[in-house]
Amino acid sequence: MRVVVDRDRCEGNAICVKIAPEVFTLDDDEYAIVIADPVPVDQEALAERAVAECPRAALSRQD
Repeated sequence: MRVVVDRDRCEGNAICVKIAPEVFTLDDDEYAIVIADPVPVDQEALAERAVAECPRAALSRQD
């Protein structure tokens, strides 16, 4: 699976980073970026949770 960040929606809340730090980090502008592409199988559940809990719906799953 892959996860995409919509930079127009991201506010840099870093909830995704707290949930899945092996998948997401913040860039220099404090926007979320995906650092694991594709998402490792053992991190997929956390990535799914991050997508679901993003307050701005800035994350989406891509198969």
